[in-house]
Amino acid sequence: MPQVPFSALPDSARVWVFGSDAPVTGAHAERLLAATDDFLERWAAHGAPLVCARDWRDDRFLVIGVDESNAGASGCSIDGLFRVLGALEGEIAASLRGSGRVFYRDHSGAAAAASRSEFKRLAATGAVGEDSTVFDTTIASAAEYRARFESPAARSWHAQLLPSEKR
Repeated sequence: MPQVPFSALPDSARVWVFGSDAPVTGAHAERLLAATDDFLERWAAHGAPLVCARDWRDDRFLVIGVDESNAGASGCSIDGLFRVLGALEGEIAASLRGSGRVFYRDHSGAAAAASRSEFKRLAATGAVGEDSTVFDTTIASAAEYRARFESPAARSWHAQLLPSEKR
């Protein structure tokens, strides 16, 4: 019973977004999702099962949510999630736990990743701009995820990475 569909989580649910540095497809995606589902089915904090869910988007984003209205995720239980994902990184040939990545939709519509400096260079050349779709991996609740995970750069923190004359 602990794992539910992501849509069943209340807006107040706590959320973590793990963005991959490379697309994860085929057998690698199947392995990632099977291991994640196995972990979530058993996920508990201080012996209390956590009502949780996951979403998988664009071959890059693993989104984990926890309804903390009955039992909250503890530091140890969150560490367990990070350990499981870390152990999978070698198997799936991608890093999920890195920081400093900027995610956006490229001209083909695919989700892409870049460092902040690379994204600034893309903005300077006009490859990305105010209307470019970006992904906000800093969101912390299901409500934020539903409302603004994917939005134009001009309406996100990503705007600070655009040249001032393009804002």
